[in-house]
Amino acid sequence: MKHIVLTGGGTAGHVTPNIALIPSLKKAGYKISYIGSYEGIERKLIEDLGIPYYGISSGKLRRYFDVKNFTDPFRVLKGFHEAKKHLKDLRPDIVFSKGGFVTVPVVLAAKRYKIPAIIHESDMTPGLANKLCIPSAAKVCCNFPETLKALPPEKAVLTGTPIRSELLSGNKLNALNFCGFTANKPVIMVIGGSLGSVVVNDAVRSILPELLQDFQVIHLCGKDKTDKSLEGTEGYVQYEYIKKELPDMFALADVVISRAGANAICEISALAKPNLLIPLSAKASRGDQILNARSFEKQGYSMVIEEETITPEKMLSAIRSLYENRQNYKDAMANSNQTDSIQVIMDLIEGCVK
Repeated sequence: MKHIVLTGGGTAGHVTPNIALIPSLKKAGYKISYIGSYEGIERKLIEDLGIPYYGISSGKLRRYFDVKNFTDPFRVLKGFHEAKKHLKDLRPDIVFSKGGFVTVPVVLAAKRYKIPAIIHESDMTPGLANKLCIPSAAKVCCNFPETLKALPPEKAVLTGTPIRSELLSGNKLNALNFCGFTANKPVIMVIGGSLGSVVVNDAVRSILPELLQDFQVIHLCGKDKTDKSLEGTEGYVQYEYIKKELPDMFALADVVISRAGANAICEISALAKPNLLIPLSAKASRGDQILNARSFEKQGYSMVIEEETITPEKMLSAIRSLYENRQNYKDAMANSNQTDSIQVIMDLIEGCVK
């Protein structure tokens, strides 16, 4: 039986594309194992699916000063030895890595045992973890045509991001009942990423009274980021994280407000949902979300407000304009020649295994 090890973690965006591949891998007869960090978000997401999970030590490789910079290299080294042990025991035919720092020891250990590794870069420019993995990879998948220029030509493949098939089969009526909404008022869905975003949450809540005059709002605000004072507000529901009902909520949403993580925006565009993106600022990141958002804006899929420039007036005006012109955004996304990412990646996996 063919055996694949999936790896990726740190945020849900580094796990959900792996989850999207699982049904096709099972159908193709693969035994599946997962290597992630001991306590990352990926552990629960994968164990809930009944996939065997193996934890390793994980450290973050930072470009800025932090006292943990002195200890994390030892954690990465420990993770490398643990990954080697797991791969030696599991003896997979191939490794597929979705990114995040936990993947570095796994991909390097795979090279040590001559196990081919395919890695996937979601953002427009490769992150540090994937940069470290690229020399050890057989193939490098990417989302944006612009990314191909930054990758070794013999390894780079434009695949797009695997989208979970269940996202495409949501039921509006189920979401209406779940949220307690009425059918005669449009719905905004707000997504701040799996860890939540204080900036996005605050921006939406600052204009909530005005928004609720014209819209109903589903607010996915992240762990420990709900606002108790807003509980029971008519036309407004807030959740830390939604899993099972997410496809229904997407089906109900007329427009989406989101961070610009690559996985999130690829899901939004696959569903052709008009969207307002608020990318993570360059001060708090390497600026990849800004590049992702601007690429989508250029293609006519999204409106963008950078978080440093947010004002209540600007937010309200952008949301109203987005809703009024929603058909233009839908048409642009519907006409994009998106590839069947799962099939392209499955072909790459099969090719490497053979």
